[in-house]
Amino acid sequence: MRYCSALAVLATSTFLAAAGPAPATELEVTHWWTSGGEAAAVAEFAKAFDATGNHWVDGAIAGSGSTARPIMISRITGGDPMGATQFNHGRQAEELVQAGLMRDLTDLATKEKWTEVIRPKSLLDSCTLDGKIYCVPVNIHSWQWLWLSNKAFETAGVPIPKNWDEFVAAAPALEKAGIVPFAQGGQAWQVNNTFAVLMLAIGGKELFQKVYGDKDEAVAAGPEVAKVFKAADDARRLSKSANVQEWNQATAMVINGKAGGQIMGDWAQGEFQLAGKVAGTDYTCLPGLGINPTLATGGDAFYFPLQKDEAKAKAQEVLASTLLDPKTQVAFNLKKGSVPVRGDVDLNAANDCMKKGIEILGKGDIVSWTDQLVSQDTQKQFEDLFSEFFATAMTSEDAQKRFAKIVATAD
Repeated sequence: MRYCSALAVLATSTFLAAAGPAPATELEVTHWWTSGGEAAAVAEFAKAFDATGNHWVDGAIAGSGSTARPIMISRITGGDPMGATQFNHGRQAEELVQAGLMRDLTDLATKEKWTEVIRPKSLLDSCTLDGKIYCVPVNIHSWQWLWLSNKAFETAGVPIPKNWDEFVAAAPALEKAGIVPFAQGGQAWQVNNTFAVLMLAIGGKELFQKVYGDKDEAVAAGPEVAKVFKAADDARRLSKSANVQEWNQATAMVINGKAGGQIMGDWAQGEFQLAGKVAGTDYTCLPGLGINPTLATGGDAFYFPLQKDEAKAKAQEVLASTLLDPKTQVAFNLKKGSVPVRGDVDLNAANDCMKKGIEILGKGDIVSWTDQLVSQDTQKQFEDLFSEFFATAMTSEDAQKRFAKIVATAD
C-alpha cells in the first residue's frame, strides 16, 4: 500500500513539474556600457528581457569598445559564444558574419516588419550582408556634439560659446580662471573621433564623404583638410592639462565645471542626467560644434552568435524582439541619451539636446560615420596616428601626410 502511494505521489509530482512553467533561459549578453549613465540604460534592456520569463546575464566588459571587441571576437571564434553581443553599426562584425558565426535574423525581421519601423533605412542596411539581416539596431548615436559647462563659462566671466571658433577664443579666460578649456580623454578611439567630428563640422559633408567615403588621397592631402588639422592642433593644445583617459572622466570634468567643454557623442547626456544636470540650464549642447549641424547615424546594434542549445536559440529571438519593443526603445534611449531607431515611438519626454538631435535627423541632415565607411583595419591606423598626434609634438603637416597615406590605402 505504501509502495503504491509512493508511486502515486511520484507520478503526481512529475506531472506537475512537467505541466509547470518552463525554466527561464539564461542568456549572456556582452557589451561595453560600464559608465553610470550607460549602466542605467542597459538595465532597461535587462529588465524588459527578464519580464519575458528569461534571464539577462550581464557580460559588461570595461574599457570601451576598443578593449571589448577583441575579447568578444576571440570568444566567438574560439567556440565560446555568448548569447548576444553589442557592436557598433557598420563593419565591425563583417568578418564574423562572413565566417558563418552569426545568426541570420531575416525571418524574424520580416515577421516583425523591421524595414517599416526602423529609421533611417541605413541602420538596417548596416546589419545586412548579401541580402540577409544579422543584427538589431537599438539606437541612433551621433558623435558630432560639443558639450559645454555653463558653470565654467560663468566662473570665467565670458559668454557661453555658440560655436567651435568662439569656444577656442574663450580658452584664455577659462585658463586664467583655472579651468581646463577642453576635456579630451586620451584613448585612441576618442582622439580619432574628435578629429573626424572636426572634419565634418569644419570641412562639411562633401569633404567628409570625399575623404572617408571616396578615400580621395589628393583631397586628404589638400588645403581644406589642412584647416581641420589646424583645429585638431587647437584641440590638442587646449586639452594638454586634462590628464584623463576615460571618456566619462572627461565628461565629469565638464559636469563639475572643471573643464569648459568636450567633444563627445550624445551618450554623454546619460552622465549629465545621472548627475541631475538639466540641458539648457546646467549645460549647453552644440550639434555639429555649432558650425555645421549634420549628424551621423551611427550607434549600437546587437548580434547573435550561433547557438547549439535550442533553448538559447529561442531566447535569442525573444531578446531580439524585446530590444525593438516600442516601450523598451523609449526607456533605454531616454537614459542612454540616444534616439530610438523606431520612427513610431513617443518622445515627448526628450530633453532639449535630444530634441535638437531629433530635429536634425528629421530634416535628413545626416551622414554615415567612419565605422560604416572604412574597415576596422583602417580605423586602427587612424587611431594609431591620432593617438600619437595628441600625445606628442608631431606637427600638423607631418600628421596630414600620414593621414593622406592611410586614406590612399583605406578599404
